[in-house]
Amino acid sequence: MPVYLLDTCTVIWIANGEALREPAAGALEDAPTHGRGVFVSPITAWEIAMLVEKNRIALAMSPQMWFERILAWPELALAELPPEVFIASCALPGAPPADPVDRILAATARAFGHTLVTRDRHLLAYGGEGHVRIIGC
Repeated sequence: MPVYLLDTCTVIWIANGEALREPAAGALEDAPTHGRGVFVSPITAWEIAMLVEKNRIALAMSPQMWFERILAWPELALAELPPEVFIASCALPGAPPADPVDRILAATARAFGHTLVTRDRHLLAYGGEGHVRIIGC
């Protein structure tokens, strides 16, 4: 049974009420009724804070409050992010994305058998290599 890990952009789109593309939209909608988990990574909190700091996104509240509200959604849970994932992100097989956050998300998905939900072209390409399960959104 798939367990889903949301890319940061996916979390932002959901938070903004933007529609996700299929097949992810249907998979995420059905996940709770089929006993599948949907996770958000702690690295997403860091990335959100960095995006705010660099004026790439604007929030109506602090990044910490924004992330806490995301975690309050009943269908989401906080993914594990042990040191081993950070280490594994430095030695991913194939041609992993250059972005450190994308690498950490890919390493998390690989470590725990999650399916990464993303629209990021680098992560989609990496999933196409067969190194991580990906579902496009």
